[in-house]
Amino acid sequence: MDPVVDGIPCLWMRGGTSKGAYFLASDLPVDAAARDDLLLRVIGSPDPRQVDGIGGADPLMSKVAILGPSTRDDADVDYLFLQVFVDQALVSDAQACGNILAGVGPAAIERGLVAAQGDETVVRIHMLNTGEVSTARVQTPGGRVRYDGDARIDGVPGSHAPIPLMFQNIAGSMCGSLLPSGHAVDVVDGVACTLIDNGMPIVVMAASDFGLTGQESRDDLDADSALKARIEAIRLKVGPMMNLGDVTEKSVPKMTLVSAPAQGGAINTRSFIPHRCHASVGVFAAVSVATACTLPGSPAAALAAVPADGRFLIEHPTGAAEVLVETDAAGQVTGAGTLRTARKLMDGRVFPRA
Repeated sequence: MDPVVDGIPCLWMRGGTSKGAYFLASDLPVDAAARDDLLLRVIGSPDPRQVDGIGGADPLMSKVAILGPSTRDDADVDYLFLQVFVDQALVSDAQACGNILAGVGPAAIERGLVAAQGDETVVRIHMLNTGEVSTARVQTPGGRVRYDGDARIDGVPGSHAPIPLMFQNIAGSMCGSLLPSGHAVDVVDGVACTLIDNGMPIVVMAASDFGLTGQESRDDLDADSALKARIEAIRLKVGPMMNLGDVTEKSVPKMTLVSAPAQGGAINTRSFIPHRCHASVGVFAAVSVATACTLPGSPAAALAAVPADGRFLIEHPTGAAEVLVETDAAGQVTGAGTLRTARKLMDGRVFPRA
């Protein structure tokens, strides 16, 4: 079949505060280069407007999930996340995405990879980007995915069915250890940084070290070219320190500015992903930030209001993301979770440009 003429089966879904195209691996080329070329033509990259594809002209709406039967006995479905760059001919598997992950359980049930089990179906998801397994709980009354409900997440209008996600053993997902440099604090270009990876490699820095309050708008930060150049200079230097090598062309690490909470949360954030300010905060980035808040002497710990019950509200430009952090008797983080929602937007066939 010719995908340009016949199209490709595709679910277009919102997952958390992102949107993406969900495909079955069996519907895409096996060769990675051929697959990536096809996805660029589906999404409409490279083009800042993505006018000739289904992308939303924003990194948060230029994402792909590829699903297939699990290759592990302890999981139900394999999930590969791909970030399709907006204005570059680049498709990256260098990171996971917890927002798009929220749609994987529903999509796996919609596509028959997992059978609905009663009113709630547990879907164990093997995250191919990191090698870890996440557990999602999807509401399935009457054997069908339910998308409407009372759960609300900041950054998404209205309410929807809750999808709790839990993660175990995600420390060092890409960097090999929670603190790849071996320190809670490293000073880079005169700025105190926490280089941390608890599901997402991020660099945590105090907004005040850049002359900021931390309450600046996303648009103001994106327009500050001097700020972004300074942040990028630090990012390039910490890449090797985080076992990520040359990160010039990589989407990790994310750069996160933190400040004291202003809305009753644990800490406030402005996250760069990595060159544009995030409208909210990524799920795994939020988990890494919450973990950083527990490290004595770190920039985050100095500013955080650490909750006694382990339920961290990570403030961001459009609200707050809730992260549950589990610790052992020694105070070491052993697991983390979050509550997301998802919604099916379109189910049909997508036609890539020729």
